[in-house]
Amino acid sequence: MSHVQPLSISTDPPINLMGLDPAALALLMSEWGDKPFRGKQLSRWIHQRGVSSFQDMTDLALSFRERLATRCEVACSSVLARHVSRDHTHKWLFDVGAGNAVETVYIPEDDRGTLCISSQAGCAVACPFCSTGYQGFNRNLSVAEIVGQLWWARHDLTQSGAVTRLSQADSEPMPDQRIISNVVFMGMGEPLLNYDAVLGSLRLMLDDLAYGLSRRRVTISTSGVVPMMDRLGQDCPVALAVSLHAPNDALRDRLVPLNKKYPIAELLAACNRYLAHAPRDFITFEYIMLDSVNDELSHARELIDLAHQVPCKINLIPFNPFTQSGLNRSSANRVRAFSQCLQEAGIVTTVRKTRGDDIDAACGQLAGDIQDRTRVKQRRENGITQSKLQDIPVVESRQ
Repeated sequence: MSHVQPLSISTDPPINLMGLDPAALALLMSEWGDKPFRGKQLSRWIHQRGVSSFQDMTDLALSFRERLATRCEVACSSVLARHVSRDHTHKWLFDVGAGNAVETVYIPEDDRGTLCISSQAGCAVACPFCSTGYQGFNRNLSVAEIVGQLWWARHDLTQSGAVTRLSQADSEPMPDQRIISNVVFMGMGEPLLNYDAVLGSLRLMLDDLAYGLSRRRVTISTSGVVPMMDRLGQDCPVALAVSLHAPNDALRDRLVPLNKKYPIAELLAACNRYLAHAPRDFITFEYIMLDSVNDELSHARELIDLAHQVPCKINLIPFNPFTQSGLNRSSANRVRAFSQCLQEAGIVTTVRKTRGDDIDAACGQLAGDIQDRTRVKQRRENGITQSKLQDIPVVESRQ
């Protein structure tokens, strides 16, 4: 399947239509002197039918297709590697140029298929429990690079026949558009630090002429970029997950460095403001379980106090260790006791199932290949960042 249309006349860089929503396509058509409805046709061909060759867009006039081929392309990042886990989780490594690669993960379940996509090449937030943060940061991804992950994953899953789940409603094979029913911005990067491209991607994913996803089924995960949370609530509210990971500022400053700029009180206030616009009536707080760091019952009781300030549910995430972190996963008994403490206080609590860990596709394991411009990796290897981890209060480990 071709992903780049050859140029035969123009020497200008081709316009990548992958990153244009129907309104932008209609505007482009108008600028060319064509009917705006051509934009709707193009959007359906590209995003609903997954077609990249203009010659295959058969309801467009031949002369128009030829003009498109000389001035435009439908291109997503090329795939460097594809891995399939024993639990049928899929992971793709996308080449985003200049030695950088990002990862995308598909998680099939009985009632849905979730695609976890990346928004940046690396991440500048540098949380010590995340292998992406260890890689450092290179650049933001474009709309085409973000949406292209969804476009390619749906194409690959349908063409390879990898997904054979059945719809519970009618016991018929799940239609192509429902193979990926949910999208979560939980891959590499902090989505709200790449706001404009993420917003453009959201609008394409939600548009009925493109992917037609429900706002309830698209989730932005953020470490707490408060001003951008407020903007998202106004511009395009979708489901929101907040990477909390600690119940007090002293600990969260160390686990989520962004907390030094937007401490917990400001973050919780932003969550409540967001709920006035959100498609769901709760915020999901993500809380990674780190052995002897944030998993004591005293931490759980502090977390209960925070949870009572915002309508929420709490998702406990077993830590997926990687060598450089120096951190360990909480025991199953500790996670169970922590969860029970929250539930007894009336807090809706779930424990995330670890998926794809045998192909390094589980939460916190996405690393890709990043040419770090921030020298985070170098500072960590020199022990500068690691010294900050030693300040995390440690208690005696017990089962």
